[in-house]
Amino acid sequence: MKGRVLVVAGSDSGGGAGIQADIKTVTALGAFAMTAITALTAQDTRGVHGVLPVPPPFIRQQMELVLDDLGADAVKTGMLHDTPTIEAVCAVLAARAPGVPLVADPVMVAKGGSRLLDTDAVETLKRRLLPLATLLTPNLPEAEVLSGFAIPDLDAMRHAAGMLLTLGVPAVLLKGGHLPGDTVTDLLATEDGIEVFAAPRIDTRHTHGTGCTLASAIAAGLAQGMALRDAVARARAYVRAAIASAPGYGHGHGPLDHAVTVDPGRLEGLGG
Repeated sequence: MKGRVLVVAGSDSGGGAGIQADIKTVTALGAFAMTAITALTAQDTRGVHGVLPVPPPFIRQQMELVLDDLGADAVKTGMLHDTPTIEAVCAVLAARAPGVPLVADPVMVAKGGSRLLDTDAVETLKRRLLPLATLLTPNLPEAEVLSGFAIPDLDAMRHAAGMLLTLGVPAVLLKGGHLPGDTVTDLLATEDGIEVFAAPRIDTRHTHGTGCTLASAIAAGLAQGMALRDAVARARAYVRAAIASAPGYGHGHGPLDHAVTVDPGRLEGLGG
């Protein structure tokens, strides 16, 4: 086990996204996951049915205790549902984790359509969180909110990726899964230019938690000392493998197989 990743995000009772997906992902890639839970959600594969926010002082306490005792080699943020939560998280990161790589997944809307970020908190996220981030990982709807314009095609994706870099974050992984077509294209934008990652679309409805999973997989790579581009490439390969081997659970958008890297057979014969 190598690399400590602090995940600051919400809980998904269905286990497919949020903290649960983050822990599974980081563990499956050989790193150590720690958490600060920002909200409890009651959800299944069909959607979010309830949200119970965690008070910001308790979020701060979770983060401070973990960082002061165990430390972190990377941080990943997910659901930060309102302005007080964003302010609390950013204050701790600035004070306790300066220079630690931060992967910011700007979670705004759940797969089933439920809003997970207050509308009035978007500007706070842009102003406070993005300047602290190493990498921003928006999907197209999130990028449209952050950029202020529609992204209907690959040319617009390139324009949006460049615009998002002006918000103070040094790298953006713009995910193109919402565009139609047989190919899924993601763009990794940095000051050095834009690299295109493209792969055939996997025809399945079992894609719940792909954004959380991808961001946490990248954070695990950064925590293990990988270069950003290499961490992104490995994370994409892991997510595709996890989608391809999804177990088919639930009646809606089902979870991935986060244990695709795990071989239980290695434990045979080791029992007492």
